[in-house]
Amino acid sequence: MAQITKVELDRLKPTDDGKTLRGDGGLVGKVRAGVRGITVQFRYEFWLDGKKHDYRLGSWPKKTLATIRAERDAVKPGIKLGINPLQAKKAERIKTQRAIAETIREAEQEQINSSTVSDLFDAWIIDGVARKDGNAELKRLFAKDVLPIIGKKAVRELSEGDIRAMLRKQMKRGVTRLMVTTFKEVNQMLNWAEKRQPWRQLLIDGNPCALVDVGKLLPADYEEERDRVLSPSEIRELNQIFLRMEEDWRNAPDRRSTCRPITKTTQVALWLCLSTLCRIGELLMTRWEHVNLDEGTWFIPRQNVKGHRGKKQEQTVYLSDFAKRQFLTLHELTGHSEWCFPAKNKRGAASTHVCLKTISKQVGDRQIQFKNRSKPPLGRAFDNSLVLSSGANGEWTPHDLRRTGATTMQELGVSLDVIDRCQNHVLAGSRVRRHYLHHDYKIEKTEAWARLGKRLEALLA
Repeated sequence: MAQITKVELDRLKPTDDGKTLRGDGGLVGKVRAGVRGITVQFRYEFWLDGKKHDYRLGSWPKKTLATIRAERDAVKPGIKLGINPLQAKKAERIKTQRAIAETIREAEQEQINSSTVSDLFDAWIIDGVARKDGNAELKRLFAKDVLPIIGKKAVRELSEGDIRAMLRKQMKRGVTRLMVTTFKEVNQMLNWAEKRQPWRQLLIDGNPCALVDVGKLLPADYEEERDRVLSPSEIRELNQIFLRMEEDWRNAPDRRSTCRPITKTTQVALWLCLSTLCRIGELLMTRWEHVNLDEGTWFIPRQNVKGHRGKKQEQTVYLSDFAKRQFLTLHELTGHSEWCFPAKNKRGAASTHVCLKTISKQVGDRQIQFKNRSKPPLGRAFDNSLVLSSGANGEWTPHDLRRTGATTMQELGVSLDVIDRCQNHVLAGSRVRRHYLHHDYKIEKTEAWARLGKRLEALLA
């Protein structure tokens, strides 16, 4: 069979449309005449396993005859070995696709492997934790004390050493309690990650916090549960501090160099914590609609109560004369608002209660000898004006006043059962007992709060 030549192809005319050209070596061409001119579509005819097959070689003049023959010659050896070039081409295409998919998978895995603690925190905040404040305090804690230290660290490389280094930075600042809180929050985040992909595959050796004994980082005198109780002399001293600071402020020739007194609302809050045994957070969330000054009662709704493991109950406080006077003083200051302790926005209007940490921060900032801060908080007082007993008994907090009030009741002979109810503790007991026994202890609690109020009046007289 004659060989197809370029000269023969160049001589083709539109009238040759549909003509079949056959050359040596199984080369077959089909003439096509169209608007773009004349083209010849070539294929290679071959026999394999007793059947005739076609293998497309492309078209002329897009490909030269030499290229077309070279592609034909390239598949001939495989055919002699029984390999169908069509299947071989398909196999090569599948191989290429798999290689591409593997490259993409490796790139995605590399991206996962490079995920940082900051990436994990972002995922945890969205899907793993939901605090009442919208995770605001959690975000603040991590932004200040966690992410600047280990945020850029790859999760797969995070070690117990990194956790210890982060905690030791806080210990150097003297914020021991915050260090314990930080450890608990980071541990919770990593426990969440350990159970979920893709984080689980990154924590190959498990949660590194599990290898950290935080107790060894704590000072020998640290106590997780506080037992600080103010003595009668310290209660009197606190009152004298309030009075002296106000007098010094009134008589100061230059107030810029004089210690600013504790605000009256803060003083009231502290005396109410002491005289009612309430939690500071419950007090700061109080609305005036919950305080009945005529009847001398303060109602604490269930949603404002801090409960243990979700166990919460509402409380009615029967105000002593001492506590009632504190609310009367407060009403003169904030009675225009719906809140007893209103917060102020930029326009000066109260839209909600103050931050629940406001009073605790104010008290802490006035006892700096127990802190380890390099510089004072911006726009806040920073002195030792509220240190009691020259610091011999350590720092005190608003919550210690709740414990002090309960201890004073105990000294006055009030039964432990009644003290627990004044503190609004959820008491243990059988469900049957709680179902049948509904005495509200109003008389006993009223008497207990009254006795405590009289004791405080005597101390401060």
